[in-house]
Amino acid sequence: MALLDNGVWSKRFFSGGWTDSALDHPVVEPATGDLLGTVGLATAEDVNRAAARAAEAQRDWAAASPQRRAAVLRRAGELFTEHAAEIEDWLVREAGSVRAKAGFEVGLALGECFECAALPTHPQGEVLTSEDARWSLSRRRPAGVVSVIAPFNFPLILGLRSVAPALALGNAVLLKPDPRTAVSGGVVIARVFEEAGLPPGVLHLLPGDASVGQAVIEAPEVRVVSFTGSTPVGRAIGEQAGRLLKRVHLELGGNNALVVLPGADVPKAASAGAFGSYLHQGQICMTTGRHIVHESLLEEYTAALAAKAEALPVGDPAREDVALGPLIDRRQLERVHAIVTESVAAGATVAAGGEISGSGYRATVLSGLSTDMPAWREEIFGPVAPVIGFSTVEEAARIVNDCEYGLSVGILGDVGTAMKLADRIDSGKVHINEQTVSDEPNAPFGGVKASGTGSRFGGAAANIDAFTETQWVTVRPDIADYPF
Repeated sequence: MALLDNGVWSKRFFSGGWTDSALDHPVVEPATGDLLGTVGLATAEDVNRAAARAAEAQRDWAAASPQRRAAVLRRAGELFTEHAAEIEDWLVREAGSVRAKAGFEVGLALGECFECAALPTHPQGEVLTSEDARWSLSRRRPAGVVSVIAPFNFPLILGLRSVAPALALGNAVLLKPDPRTAVSGGVVIARVFEEAGLPPGVLHLLPGDASVGQAVIEAPEVRVVSFTGSTPVGRAIGEQAGRLLKRVHLELGGNNALVVLPGADVPKAASAGAFGSYLHQGQICMTTGRHIVHESLLEEYTAALAAKAEALPVGDPAREDVALGPLIDRRQLERVHAIVTESVAAGATVAAGGEISGSGYRATVLSGLSTDMPAWREEIFGPVAPVIGFSTVEEAARIVNDCEYGLSVGILGDVGTAMKLADRIDSGKVHINEQTVSDEPNAPFGGVKASGTGSRFGGAAANIDAFTETQWVTVRPDIADYPF
């Protein structure tokens, strides 16, 4: 049976079962505008009911044996494997992913489930020393109800990387996907865990508008909020959660730098730079948004990168063999073009691309920039590669750090020089002789500065820290004596 049979989820949301919705939302293919289906939207009232149900279900789920929770996560990973082709098709059509990106995302999803299956049996406490005649322990306990707000660009993995560890550690989850990718970022996850044997009421799928986003933060049962998305929205969520004294984990935007050192292999560097800037049309928080190239290689690298860009076809990934698919919607397409146009008006030169192509944007290279131009300063979230030169390692470090973001940096060339440069830059991730886009389920992921609140995703330590609370426990052999 198909995992994503429309008859199960059409015009419904998942909240202890598939619930009919009073509000419907069209699922639209960005490449064509075709209607793929209709999902049910939740309301703020639905969220409040779901949060109460989640708090009740969470107590029994947290009390389930570690092996029981691990078995659900393992089965979820198996289901992602068994239904990979079906899920990839949805990522291609609903999210505009090219086939290779969709396959990569599903691979991350199943890896995330298998990695998180080890969390229930991972050590979750320690024995402390004490000056008193007692045992002193700290242990990690489930936080309770966790709200996960996920974006459209990698909709499956960017929701699942919070959902899976939160569930594995005994929490209940309210998942709010972006309505533009409510199937690949929501229905897929709900159906996988439903089929994997997760008890009813532990996971709730709640697509909706801003009022639903507000509700999944404000619901009194929610203890932790995990948000992936833009920096402006993340700031607002952080402020809101802070007023309510709730923990919030923010993985936000990036304007990531790729530094090409003197002596680097230019053809290989240009290949790395093209992949970093153009994968999924540049709609990735880790996208290479700034190419910082040693002046001795600047002209050669720009020409090589432009040649790569010109060779990348743009089109409909469901029906054509293309390298770049559509941007998520017309508004984003026009925003990307406006940033390019404004930068050219300010003096930048288009070395390749710079044009709308149907529902997509041609792979673009900009040269002759200054660091105050929009294409250099802003997170574009489109397939645009601005290139600038540097003369010394000190200057390269200054250019990298002269940015509000601090998510990912790639450094290409001599390893010793790269290591020295890495020690001088502010970034949550540094990749030497790789471009900026990289992720693995067991690796800590997160940024600094305006890119978020640090590594709160990936690996046992980050996940346990993110989705549990620490409790201090003391034990004496007899009741203690007190002076009162």
